[in-house]
Amino acid sequence: MSEPVSGLTGAIVRDDVVPARAPWDAVVRKGQTLRIVDLEGNQAVDFLMYALADDAERYSAQDTMAAQGNIFLRTGSVLLSNEGQAMATVTGTSVAYHDTIGGACSCESNTLRYGHHTKSQHACVENFLQANAKHGRGKRDMVSNINWFMNVPVEADGALGIVDGISAPGLYVDLRAEMDLVAIVSNCPQINNPCNGFNPTPVRMIIAG
Repeated sequence: MSEPVSGLTGAIVRDDVVPARAPWDAVVRKGQTLRIVDLEGNQAVDFLMYALADDAERYSAQDTMAAQGNIFLRTGSVLLSNEGQAMATVTGTSVAYHDTIGGACSCESNTLRYGHHTKSQHACVENFLQANAKHGRGKRDMVSNINWFMNVPVEADGALGIVDGISAPGLYVDLRAEMDLVAIVSNCPQINNPCNGFNPTPVRMIIAG
């Protein structure tokens, strides 16, 4: 039997450590909580979700930001679908805020930003494609994602930056599913900017309830 986890109620349904640079996916049922733990600190976790009943309904960063009137995700943020339905709620986090505008790294964006020598480096888009393929989805199903634990400030002039993280070892975020959903994760492999402290590390995914 799984050991209880502080702050989580109900049975532990899954408790996985996702290696650095790896994908992960899971079904999270309505009412269950998904806890994501930044085990070593400063590790971005790229995240997508799709309605289990009909994956044409999926996370919408645009609808989420418009509804809450803020670009950052914090405790209380309701994560909306492209149909305006609540998919999940951030019920708690020990990090001040999370990003949903920075996007996911890809071989193409790495080449553009950091040079042609980075083209062969593994990226989040490849992880998303690998995890989504298990559910019959492809590149056309990719949408704007969430970057848990990633620090993407917007400066006064509108400039966007990817800077040192504000997370630390053991910090976490809890999501309560508001519908049955499929969570898709890329434990970000990026090594060319500070989003992972230039050293990707494992994260822990716990589903309870």
